[in-house]
Amino acid sequence: MMPVVIPAYEPDERFIDLLSTLVKEDVYIVAVDDGSGEKYEDIFERVKVIINNKGIVLKHDINRGKGRALKTAFKYVLENCPDAVGVITADSDGQHTKDCIKAIACSLMEHPDSLILGVRRFDGEDVPWKSKFGNTLTLKVMEMVSGLRVSDTQTGLRGIPRKFMEELLDVEGERFEFETRMLLETVGKYDIVEVPIETIYDSKEDHQTHFNPFKDSLKIYKILFEKFIRYTFVSVSSFVIDICVFSLLCIILKSWNDVFYPTVATIIARIISATYNYMMNYRFVFKSKEKQIVSASKYVTLAFVQMGCSAVLVTLGVWMIYGVNEAIIKTIVDTVLFFASYQIQKNFIF
Repeated sequence: MMPVVIPAYEPDERFIDLLSTLVKEDVYIVAVDDGSGEKYEDIFERVKVIINNKGIVLKHDINRGKGRALKTAFKYVLENCPDAVGVITADSDGQHTKDCIKAIACSLMEHPDSLILGVRRFDGEDVPWKSKFGNTLTLKVMEMVSGLRVSDTQTGLRGIPRKFMEELLDVEGERFEFETRMLLETVGKYDIVEVPIETIYDSKEDHQTHFNPFKDSLKIYKILFEKFIRYTFVSVSSFVIDICVFSLLCIILKSWNDVFYPTVATIIARIISATYNYMMNYRFVFKSKEKQIVSASKYVTLAFVQMGCSAVLVTLGVWMIYGVNEAIIKTIVDTVLFFASYQIQKNFIF
């Protein structure tokens, strides 16, 4: 059994057309009226007649967003469809055809433990430039900050395994940003299988989209940069801890040894700040599933390599760039290493 989940907010005849073709197939339809209001009651009454005993219409009293509509449908399927290996999610605006939905269902049956994405082609002449630019920018940013490579970050046609559905109920995001979080949740847990689908863009003047290019894009990019922002915060706070501990130890140890107290203070401060940095990156930034003994050994190796690279590059910079202040050279070198370290920790350590 493979239920097809279709969230709908203020749908038009395209929704009716899609359902009319789907009911001819052996599928169970879970449609969600996401608070469309009285004006659209007639459409959803027609939907109930079309679906009949081949599905159900769930309803939100107010508009709560696509993410919440998907979660409502997931919860219903998990509680009422014990034989479902997963679900297919599709949009109500006519962008997904019956054949494309069937292709995603077949792929999910072949890969029951993977997230299936119906990916569109963005190189056609009929594709709006805003869609091309938006998808290209988003996938590049996603790859940079998460290491995740996909061809279509915004597709609503997906095959979602049952176990992943259960986990997604607890994932943040009530509106369009939920689908971005869904992709990020696969990292380290689920493979992604891409299935090419037909690319359909409606040029009719009355075609509505409920995606707000500014507000919803802002939410999506906020999600994408969350991990890097957390990484930056942890790095800055580690530096503050290192300086504070070093200063405190210098006061305490100075009376104990006038010669080696800076060395001892430096070593102890660095051990404390590095331990803090590792634990915060492991639990707060990357939320790693890697065994701590493995990730810790890699982290220590990276720390020594990074320290050596910094020393060598700063020394070379001072020799080669005459007249430039050493602090400026060190700042440039350590900034480059900061970004490189993020990529290494993301992809190889955590």
